[in-house]
Amino acid sequence: MEQILIIEDDDILAEGVKMNLKLAGFGCRTAGSLDEGAHILGKEPCDLLILDVNLPDGDGLSFARRVRKKGNLPVIFLTAKDMDEDVMRGFETGADDYVTKPFNVQILIQRVRAVLGRYRAGTGGNGNGKTMVRTGNLEIDFDSWMVRKNGEELILTPTEFRLLKKFCENQGIVLTREILMEELWDREGNYVDEHTLTIFISRLRSKIADDTYTYIKTIYGTGYKWIGD
Repeated sequence: MEQILIIEDDDILAEGVKMNLKLAGFGCRTAGSLDEGAHILGKEPCDLLILDVNLPDGDGLSFARRVRKKGNLPVIFLTAKDMDEDVMRGFETGADDYVTKPFNVQILIQRVRAVLGRYRAGTGGNGNGKTMVRTGNLEIDFDSWMVRKNGEELILTPTEFRLLKKFCENQGIVLTREILMEELWDREGNYVDEHTLTIFISRLRSKIADDTYTYIKTIYGTGYKWIGD
């Protein structure tokens, strides 16, 4: 049973989401503050974090950054902050999804399933028979969902890994923005605009590129191309 932690200071909301997640077959704990949430994360296994942005003892965005630096824990923000810049800031922290209040709890559960499904799919191989790719200073193991740069492991989100996998499967081929958005999100019924795609590409670049290897080339007006070595 996959375990979910909700960090939310609205007790009634948190308990309602917890009850529905349990009915959907998930294990679930709640915390009313970041300190309490950090304590639970330090002692109990967790497969996904549902996190408010404004909490009594701090900022959920900063907390998410710290969590993602320590490991590849999926994060979904659940917050009343619904301005475009708020949503973009959430994705920039490495979040896997961003749900604004008020919300439909059944849709939230479907988003939880989608995020967990992407994490599970990330360990299933790359579909072209190759389980290991070495390019430039990167070593990518599609079976274990492991990426190393100069021998050091990189922490990638499922979306970043799927982007990397798509590029590796199409080296030297220009991938339009439409193809990338359809490949990564549309098949799951999620809408992501071009600005969000740009953020994910930028985050992936910041992790894999350096002064020697660029890897992802922007083809202006069209999309992107993986240039490998």
